[in-house]
Amino acid sequence: MKRREFSLMTGGAAAVASTLWATAARADLAKPESGTDYLVLDPRAAVEAPEGKIEVVEFFWYNCPHCNAFEPSLEDWIKKLPKDVAFRRVPVAFRDDFVPQQRLYYALEAMGLVDKLHAKVFTAIHVEKHDLSKAPAIVDWVAKQGVDMAKFNQQYSSFSVATKATKAAQLQNAYKVEGVPALGVAGRFYVDGDRAKSMANALKLVEYLVAGIRSGR
Repeated sequence: MKRREFSLMTGGAAAVASTLWATAARADLAKPESGTDYLVLDPRAAVEAPEGKIEVVEFFWYNCPHCNAFEPSLEDWIKKLPKDVAFRRVPVAFRDDFVPQQRLYYALEAMGLVDKLHAKVFTAIHVEKHDLSKAPAIVDWVAKQGVDMAKFNQQYSSFSVATKATKAAQLQNAYKVEGVPALGVAGRFYVDGDRAKSMANALKLVEYLVAGIRSGR
């Protein structure tokens, strides 16, 4: 979903695995071009991955139908990541009314509940048709998932979660995110489905870029 559309809306073995992954990426892509298939960031964006790791970021919005459609294939892809790749999700906020869902994600992350509930949030919105755009509805839905609500409410309204939401907005701007879902690589490259022609191709392009970073290209 393109960013401009939002304004119209209302509301060892490791080494072998790494080598195979990079080889598959190069085989499936024919010389991707900077500025056409992906963007090079200047200046570079901040990264949180530890030294020796290549960071890949997914930018998403829970209400985005394209992010919902992308989630299953992304989950499968994450399971196959080489050990030198560090993946993290970043919820965007193109408008102020995106912030409640940013806080939802970071509260779940702080409580170690992303693996359990992240996909369920997408299902609640896109399949069960719950409106989880505002804090009261979010809190009500989370309570029904058997979550410790005292801890959730504490996290949801915490300074640390607010800070993470602010940093997420800063990062999306540093990457010049044009729409979601989108992917960032090592603070250096930006990839999305429009440029790659599909999110399946976008993942292959990320693999190509990661392989290039790994080899010093």
